[in-house]
Amino acid sequence: MSNWEDRFRAPRVSLPGWAEDAPDKCLYTSNATGTFELYTWDRATGATAQATSRPNGTTDGLLSPDGTWLWWFDDSDGDEFGIWKRQPFEGGDAVEAAPGVHAGYSAGCEVGRTLSAVGVSTDDGSTIYVVRTEETQVLYASKDDADVAALSRDDRLVLVEHSEHGDSRHRALRVLTVDGAVVGDLWDGEGFGLHGIEFSPDGSTVLALHEKDGRPEPLLWHLESGDVDRLRVDLPGDLSAEYVVDGSALLVVSEARGRATLHRVGFDGAVEDLGPSEGSIVDVTPRPDGSVEYRWSSSAAPAVIRSTSGATVLEAPGPLAPPSVPVSDVYVDGPGGEIHALVATPAGEGPFPTVFLVHGGPQWHDSDSFTPDRAAFVDLGCAVVHVNYRGSTGYGAAWRDAIEGRPGLTELEDVAAVRAWAVSSGLASTCVLAGGSWGGYLTLLGLGTQPELWDLGSAAVPVADYVAAYEDEMEPLRAFDRSLFGGSPLDLPELYERCSPITYVEHVRAPVLILAGANDPRCPIRQIDNWIEAAAGLGKDVEVYRFDAGHGSLVVEERIRQMRAELEFVAKHLGLTVPV
Repeated sequence: MSNWEDRFRAPRVSLPGWAEDAPDKCLYTSNATGTFELYTWDRATGATAQATSRPNGTTDGLLSPDGTWLWWFDDSDGDEFGIWKRQPFEGGDAVEAAPGVHAGYSAGCEVGRTLSAVGVSTDDGSTIYVVRTEETQVLYASKDDADVAALSRDDRLVLVEHSEHGDSRHRALRVLTVDGAVVGDLWDGEGFGLHGIEFSPDGSTVLALHEKDGRPEPLLWHLESGDVDRLRVDLPGDLSAEYVVDGSALLVVSEARGRATLHRVGFDGAVEDLGPSEGSIVDVTPRPDGSVEYRWSSSAAPAVIRSTSGATVLEAPGPLAPPSVPVSDVYVDGPGGEIHALVATPAGEGPFPTVFLVHGGPQWHDSDSFTPDRAAFVDLGCAVVHVNYRGSTGYGAAWRDAIEGRPGLTELEDVAAVRAWAVSSGLASTCVLAGGSWGGYLTLLGLGTQPELWDLGSAAVPVADYVAAYEDEMEPLRAFDRSLFGGSPLDLPELYERCSPITYVEHVRAPVLILAGANDPRCPIRQIDNWIEAAAGLGKDVEVYRFDAGHGSLVVEERIRQMRAELEFVAKHLGLTVPV
């Protein structure tokens, strides 16, 4: 097989999670069978076993604290709408885990020692249940978006993230007893988000992230006094945090300039560096022995699971994926400030056909980490440029929030600025705009609003008709859109029209490939079909690849078929040859 196919087929494993009271009982995700499923691992015996097997895969799961039960989310064909099930760690039939909890989109789940907290979202809003052996009760209900963030170790307190103030992008926190009494509320005010992480081991303190100082940073909310300590951490970028097992310090990941590094941070602010200084650490978990395990990769090297003790934690059952090429950093002056981009190039001298592969989210960022998609385009002979446009994380809250009130159009100004650099520097010849999800949205919007800039476009699971997308998408995304735009399409019809790709379909010049999932709750199929029908009526050159799943696929061969469709589309129009 070609290297690009081998990268998709290479066995992969996620960072293993573990049961709090039985740390040898672990859970991870792997594609070893050709579909991403949940696997159990008993460290004491070394035994691993596939725990789930569904046609479209399973990735959402967690263990009970005693390691006896595996909980996993059961949806239909990738539509993300379903219920939680549970089965014995050692194997056996799955049963309904939370009787009395209605089906819906998952809004968080925390499994405790005597009870569980389960969140559900539907068109009617968010509901959080307390599930006991003998009964299930509603703990919290709101028409606004909300999630279960944490459950205290003594099963007494539940931490809820909510948007009752009307802004799901900048949430508030509430702590409730499992009987429904309010212990405390915390909100930093309009435009400042709080993200709940966990309770301290003794349940007296909430660890969360705040944005008062212009970026995500840790805070400690002391519940008895109500006092809040906002920790000053001398690290760059956006920070995330969690307690070490005994609660004596924090593990902090710093995401800055497309890299993510790991650190131990004391409550006095003292910083100890852990793990590699290059590449990106994707996931982290502390262990009871004081070590820290993490998943690391770089653009050139596929992911590995390592420990700060120096050991490799869990190896994939087969050879690693073929390596790729490193990325280099580029900084371009843009209309909203300096734009950071990552560039990967094939062998030889430029200019190259160049794929501007824009990330989804939009609250996400491209990083120096391993991705088969980027590597496949490089193997095709293309340079790949990732633009961490305004709206991306890792560059502070102001950069992330700069797209509010003008989504899509703002990001594309940054993409255009980086494209201008790529052409003038001699890197790029022909220019392809491509991406998935929000990146697919930007692709279709860019092809219509900047038609002179793009020779080709490939949009996977995009927003294509924003008003129709809003009507059909899952309610948490409607809440996100209201926060992003400043209201619903009924409130702001002209703004939604101005930011919708279907508005500009007549201006599209470039050939377009669209990939769409039949069961996608995030970028639903009807609104994509609206754009395709409008384009066809105007005689536009559009190819469509449909697949029977949701917002992407967990089946390896299906993902390869999608990648092959993109490679063949680009190769056909640019006179390239797909590696075989």
